[in-house]
Amino acid sequence: MTITLVPYHQDERLPDSSFPVPGPDVIPVTRELPEGDVWQRVGALFELVRAEVADQVGGGSRPLVVSGDCLTAEAVLAGVQKAGVDASIVWFDAHGDVHTVRSSTSGYIGGMPLRQILGADSGLLADRLGLRPLPEERAVLVDARDLDPAEADFLASSKVRRCGVEDVVLPEGPIVLHVDVDVIDAGDLPGLKFPVGGGPSRDTVVESVRRIMATGRVAALSVACPWHLPEGEDAEVRARLLRDLLAA
Repeated sequence: MTITLVPYHQDERLPDSSFPVPGPDVIPVTRELPEGDVWQRVGALFELVRAEVADQVGGGSRPLVVSGDCLTAEAVLAGVQKAGVDASIVWFDAHGDVHTVRSSTSGYIGGMPLRQILGADSGLLADRLGLRPLPEERAVLVDARDLDPAEADFLASSKVRRCGVEDVVLPEGPIVLHVDVDVIDAGDLPGLKFPVGGGPSRDTVVESVRRIMATGRVAALSVACPWHLPEGEDAEVRARLLRDLLAA
């Protein structure tokens, strides 16, 4: 099992201890980031991610990508597209990630990637990556129990399909499966940067991911780990979770 590790939260290089990925076969994607705003810096990093994913897909492999936030999923999808695979997206997350720059009150760019995949604010990142926008009906948003009002308004009028972790309805054809680990109930996974209670258990999420992977239609798996540095037994809990998700 080869794992592509993007050890960043946005443009911040994170310590290797943040990512207890299993096995010796890890491909780290890092680079000296250029001067400029966060979009320029992230874009420079994600060009390498897109190229690595495209090479793996083109060589007949299914990329397994681990990173520190959800933005990386844009580069994963762009790489799958570059390799000639027309994939839809299935997005596990406690949050919606469907803000635009204009709708976000916090300005947190990690809350925008799914909306950008659907075509919003394309000049910031998607155009640079050659990411072709997906029609809304080809996106499935799983859980998303913590939405801002602007996100709820968008989803209410969009064609994005929403479902729970235990009843995911897949789009047809190849899939990029993205899992933000904060979809797991905060009580089951300590140390999250954006914890949300009232969610599915760790085991429920892992089983759902296994069912989707077992279809044979997942072209790439992207796992986002927006958590703080581990304390105490956190590292072992996280290592078991990543092992189970990536081996699904």
